[in-house]
Amino acid sequence: MTLLVNHPQRSELRERLRQNIVLRRLNVKAFDELEHMLAIADHRKGDVLLSQGAHDMDQYFVLDGILKRVVASPEGKEMILRFAKEDDMDTSYAAWRLRTPAPYSIRAVTKARVAKLPLPQWAEFLDAHPDIKEDFEYEIMFLMSEVMAHTITLHLLDAPGRVHRFVRKHADLADRVPKKELASYLNLSAETLSRLKHAGKI
Repeated sequence: MTLLVNHPQRSELRERLRQNIVLRRLNVKAFDELEHMLAIADHRKGDVLLSQGAHDMDQYFVLDGILKRVVASPEGKEMILRFAKEDDMDTSYAAWRLRTPAPYSIRAVTKARVAKLPLPQWAEFLDAHPDIKEDFEYEIMFLMSEVMAHTITLHLLDAPGRVHRFVRKHADLADRVPKKELASYLNLSAETLSRLKHAGKI
């Protein structure tokens, strides 16, 4: 990993981070401060960025590719809670604040590049910049409500309805998320998803 400030693609990555949903309102001085803290990490498909139950946690800003947030039961059954793509972020900030282990894992769905920093360091930065802290905490609440809405959807909508909702809300991801991952997110088998598509129901 290389710090953003020393990265050979620094200018390009800075520009990308300036578009991030959380960082886009940062002033130049604050962004210059942050780039000395951010490490750039490249991940292969399937790599684990955060393990469920971990205590050492990072803040992630997605530069390229797709991540997924996954929770697993003691029996090993898994549920995908959300996907995060370019210009989005993922975090376990709430668990870190509550001093509890990470309640889910974060993994790479595709080849991915992220900018990251340890949550304690990110929290210090937020405290020094109240405007960005407000934006970040709003995004945290929005993500929590989105995860809750998705969970409710799995119980209230039939299979075609779940697919239609995903396409409506995440049109930019519909053709990028592997079918197996999408089926898992929608609590369907890959065969059911394929059958719905071939039957013209989605």
